[in-house]
Amino acid sequence: MATSINGLFREELRDAILRSKVLVVGAGGIGCEILKNLVMSGFADIEIIDLDTIDVSNLNRQFLFQKKHVGKSKASIACETALTFNPDVKVIHYHDSITSSEFGLTFFKRFTMVLNALDNRAARNHVNRMCLAADVPLIESGTAGYEGQVELIKKGMSQCYECTPKAAQKTYPGCTIRNTPSEPIHCIVWAKHLFNQLFGEEDPDQDVSPDTADPEAADTAGKEALQGESNDKGNIDRISTRAWAQSCDYDPEKLFTKLFHDDIKYLLSMDNLWKKRRSPTPLKWRELPDGGLLLLSYTNIFFSIFSMKIMYYFLEVAGCSKEINQPGLKDQQRWSISKCGSIFAESMKTLSQTLKSSQEKSPGNHLVWDKDDQHAMDFIAACANIRAHIFGIPQKSRFDIKSMAGNIIPAIATTNAIIAGMVVLHAFRVLENNLRACKSVYLRLKMNHRNQLLVPEKAVNPPNPQCYVCAPTPQATLAVDTSSMTIKELEELVLKNRLNMIAPDVMIDGTGSVVISSEEGETESNNDKKLEELGIRNGTILKVDDFQQNYSLTVYIVYREKPDSKDDSPQFLILADKNALQPKENEEEKTEKSSSSNGQNVMETSEVAKKRKNETETEVAAKKRKMEVDNCDDSDDICIISNDDVTHDNSTELNKLTLRKRKLSDDGDCLIVCDDDND
Repeated sequence: MATSINGLFREELRDAILRSKVLVVGAGGIGCEILKNLVMSGFADIEIIDLDTIDVSNLNRQFLFQKKHVGKSKASIACETALTFNPDVKVIHYHDSITSSEFGLTFFKRFTMVLNALDNRAARNHVNRMCLAADVPLIESGTAGYEGQVELIKKGMSQCYECTPKAAQKTYPGCTIRNTPSEPIHCIVWAKHLFNQLFGEEDPDQDVSPDTADPEAADTAGKEALQGESNDKGNIDRISTRAWAQSCDYDPEKLFTKLFHDDIKYLLSMDNLWKKRRSPTPLKWRELPDGGLLLLSYTNIFFSIFSMKIMYYFLEVAGCSKEINQPGLKDQQRWSISKCGSIFAESMKTLSQTLKSSQEKSPGNHLVWDKDDQHAMDFIAACANIRAHIFGIPQKSRFDIKSMAGNIIPAIATTNAIIAGMVVLHAFRVLENNLRACKSVYLRLKMNHRNQLLVPEKAVNPPNPQCYVCAPTPQATLAVDTSSMTIKELEELVLKNRLNMIAPDVMIDGTGSVVISSEEGETESNNDKKLEELGIRNGTILKVDDFQQNYSLTVYIVYREKPDSKDDSPQFLILADKNALQPKENEEEKTEKSSSSNGQNVMETSEVAKKRKNETETEVAAKKRKMEVDNCDDSDDICIISNDDVTHDNSTELNKLTLRKRKLSDDGDCLIVCDDDND
């Protein structure tokens, strides 16, 4: 190994490499490359953790895995393969989640440094906080297509992962899309992949089935993958989903059964996926719930050149719910699952006929998904909602799905290799205690004006003094309607979802009243109570602790009227600067009298006047702030690249937010706003 070659490393660095103990978090595309680099460099004591299992689609870029490993633990096989490169290395693996309580502060303090190769923001936030608490250097990395980045996170010296807001995440991990969706957007992305597999430009990385070598052999998925012969590149040749669909003439019943029943049953056989998740529920074509509409036979679908008639039998299904019809446009209604089934069948036949006609002109033709194409959009909406129902995810209207559909950035093996190399170079500098040389590095798709593809920062980015995670006294301001938000919403939406806590305890400062406890059942009776009922009002200070993350936060409450149902503004705001929503000191509260349109006198209370001043002050304070609408989720070898070389002026956007003119997706319930030292 490199440390055994005389003269390759300075003696001090060589000794530091041999004495160090390194934790690698993530064994995907980047993690495999990092582990290989570490063992080949001579690092003698390494531990690696990953909860994921190996999928056939991983084999084209995660080279530590082979077809015989499909379905096995990534961390275990990565460890096993790495030892073949250097048998003298000690490598310990964990098939578990890094957010588990087993891996607490004591665990992190054991390491010289931590190397992150994660694929989701929530886990990154957690590791960031644990390394700050343990005062252990963290080297963060990620890729998105042909771009990537590496940065050092060191308490008190550099900015942490949460010092600056991240762009809204628009890339999602392949394993999440195929195996464990948890948000509506995951189901929408899956449906778009399915469209391309059946009708569009085929991409092997967009396979919608879990671990299956033959789209028709869903009952024996995995076994077929293991028994299949590899090609000359070591990968598995997979039967095209479209070829199979064409061979059965795009039979809706067969396709539905494979996608929403057989594939789901196969996922259920992967026990580790459902230890801490709600397991999915397979659907049967002839027993669709919601509304009682039942498709009994595909043979009742008749086609002619100019018209199409679909005949259905109707049958009440026990325990089914009714289709939700709310006031508004037709596209804003939420379909029942049985209606989704009928639209799935109708759009499937229409799109297959369109594809067939197009390929008669040229065999290489394919369809391109267009949100304005009725049948293409119907197909996406129906498939996304059926899959959402299976995984217990809230369903969306066709209108919502149309607005949420986004793009996917693929994982590139070369990008992973370059970034992993930079991670280990940073690790060398950490061992030499040359932390100032660990500048953030960005890999670009195109060369910049200095002909650089790898673009370093000019210096290590300093911590944000207003960061609600790494500041000396972390604090944040929550602007919310205390008369409408419940304690449960405070815990789930604000503390866990937006502030990324795991097991928060909340106490009202001054009174000592505990409103949220991490001890199960201790404060469960508070869940449905409004904040005001427990004394949380404008001006209240909350002390929040998450002992699992060794993290404490002071939260200042500011009253903000809840937007009405027609308003697209977020339900609440979180700001890192507690003074951002305070009225100007030289302004006095005034009570004004005005006349309404019907001639009645209306008295404006001091609270309303105060709120107006707060909003005005927010607009002024917002001129030097950056905004994040966090849709979160998670990407296999993917992260969002934040270009710190460019200064972004988001004051206009935040002003629009304050005036309730900015439209947000349903997944963005709040904004996180942080001061930026560089502005």
